[in-house]
Amino acid sequence: MTEKISLAKETKQILQENGIILNKNLGQNYLIDDFKRKKIIEYANLTKEDTVLEIGPGIGTLTIELAKKAGKVIAIEQDTAIFNILKKRLEKEQIDNVELINGDAVKVDFPKFNKIVSNLPYQISSPISFKFLEHEFDLAVLMYQKEFADRMNGKVGTKQYSRLSAMIYFKADVKFLTKVSPESFIPSPKVDSSVVELKPKEKKIADDDFRIYSKVVKALFQHRNKKARNALIDSRHIIGFKDKKELKTILNNLEDEDSRIKELLLERTINLSPESIMELSILLKEHIN
Repeated sequence: MTEKISLAKETKQILQENGIILNKNLGQNYLIDDFKRKKIIEYANLTKEDTVLEIGPGIGTLTIELAKKAGKVIAIEQDTAIFNILKKRLEKEQIDNVELINGDAVKVDFPKFNKIVSNLPYQISSPISFKFLEHEFDLAVLMYQKEFADRMNGKVGTKQYSRLSAMIYFKADVKFLTKVSPESFIPSPKVDSSVVELKPKEKKIADDDFRIYSKVVKALFQHRNKKARNALIDSRHIIGFKDKKELKTILNNLEDEDSRIKELLLERTINLSPESIMELSILLKEHIN
């Protein structure tokens, strides 16, 4: 119990000394639960062979502990004032295996890494997760808003099943690790959080197939409760069509030629598995820009 209070006190003291008031709207919710911090680092199973990427390190709650276990940590912090506090802390602790980058993690190029451990700023959860999946890595241990984490692993036909679930499906396996309550942070968010593990899939989808699949997924999930045929027609601009009539004609012709495509197009988006959406994408491939 002392350790938990100690981390909370340490965090508050550092912020107070530096005149920092955290902004919830910028996703500045700092972890003050030492037990959860230890668990997150344990899940990453770090060795001195690992180079860890951390997004939104803040004042170094995870960074300093990660640096003790990993060979190197790359920490990307956008807020310049917070960045400078972390820089001073690392110097004071004589930690020299952290590469600090002051910038927007969604925009900057990532140096080479093999693991990711982050309490992510929640407002960039989606773009940063997809950016991670463009890179080769062994394992990621990530904290998200619980609702977002649930959608990452949403099962077909449920309310959690979403564009996010379908997009991640072919890229990585998602495993729930632990729930984190609002009281574990300052300031306390209004929602629960979840720590999840992401492991990239060994079997890769061809880039061109995934590009088409991404467009079809985006078009379909604009209208998740409609039949796939109507969803595609209503979101035709996403798959490269301006003219509704032209797309209807193409779909009619394809349905006449292939009973499987007719079956897929008559299904509601929410009931189409990622495999079925991929099948539909490949059947439509030559018509999609």
